[in-house]
Amino acid sequence: MIFSEKLKALEKNVLLREVKDREASMLPNITLDGAEHINFASNDYLGLACAASLRDAAANAIAEYGFGAGASRLLAGGTKLHSALEKAVAAFKETETALVFNSGYVANISVVPAIAGEGDVIFSDELNHASLVDACRLSRAQKAIFRHRDTAHLSMLMQTAKGDNKIVVTDSVFSMDGDIAPLREITALCKEHGALLYLDDAHATGVLGNGRGALAHFNIRPEPWIIQMGTFSKAMGSYGAFIAAEKNITDWLVNTARGLIYATALPACAAAASLKALQIVQSEPTLITRLWQNRARLFKGLHALGLNTLCSETPIIPIIVGDVKKTMDISSALKKRSVYCPAIRPPTVNQPRIRVTVTAAHSEEDISALLGALEKVI
Repeated sequence: MIFSEKLKALEKNVLLREVKDREASMLPNITLDGAEHINFASNDYLGLACAASLRDAAANAIAEYGFGAGASRLLAGGTKLHSALEKAVAAFKETETALVFNSGYVANISVVPAIAGEGDVIFSDELNHASLVDACRLSRAQKAIFRHRDTAHLSMLMQTAKGDNKIVVTDSVFSMDGDIAPLREITALCKEHGALLYLDDAHATGVLGNGRGALAHFNIRPEPWIIQMGTFSKAMGSYGAFIAAEKNITDWLVNTARGLIYATALPACAAAASLKALQIVQSEPTLITRLWQNRARLFKGLHALGLNTLCSETPIIPIIVGDVKKTMDISSALKKRSVYCPAIRPPTVNQPRIRVTVTAAHSEEDISALLGALEKVI
């Protein structure tokens, strides 16, 4: 069969992927194939995924509402927890309203085609997440790809492109490079050209701007022409996603976003856990402080080893070590030393790398163990 040959080609090029299922809780350790490792592969930046308070909130919601939602939001599959979560998100993001979606991927591929259509033009960063790439493809809008974080190139494209409406689409924190979009310049260009800004804030929510995300990080007000997408599945330690925007936009999405209209609602237990996580992020700032302290400690150690971390500015730190085979070999060698740092290969990235994510749950000893293992194997 054709797929057999394609799989052999992937294996030959060291690009064959396999699912890895863990056997125990995530942070700071992970159990794989019966062995325990320090986990540097999790997006659970604040270590909330296994927090007792989130577990209790989810368990109480299951006791009251059951597990499955049973229907879409439009057919009463949601609960009062869903609307409470949306109000809490809007307050957190300082927007007029918010709308919950089942995941960041679903939110992106639902919302971008709902706000951009035939006759419009989308300006998309070349390193945007795959879900944004797919979202732009699903829309019938014209696509203009600008060089990564290159606002001069974006400006040139915005001056020359013709369309009924202009929409800039970008990640705020790029998930494979760990760098941050230049939002001051991007928002200025959006104002100049009367463009919408669609901001994927998945890796910034709970991390940047005292947890409020990239706009807060840059002291940018959430203007009516800015649409923020964030997730509960990373720093919030729960599951699901949200859109934070003005009411006209969320009302429009209720009527046009296919991933909301035609999908069963998020389980009430996930909404309950996300509500609790939002409360923790706002009431326990020491978690975010610890995250950034750990990031600084690890970053300093990596540079003392002379390692190439590209332009990382966040707890996502890529380490460039060579070609695909060498990157895979180093990841395997780290795993043998009980440190889990996966290799990221094409087509996810053009340049293979070890992708390290440090969290608030890591101890000084965990970080020292990673640095010591890297010193031995690289």
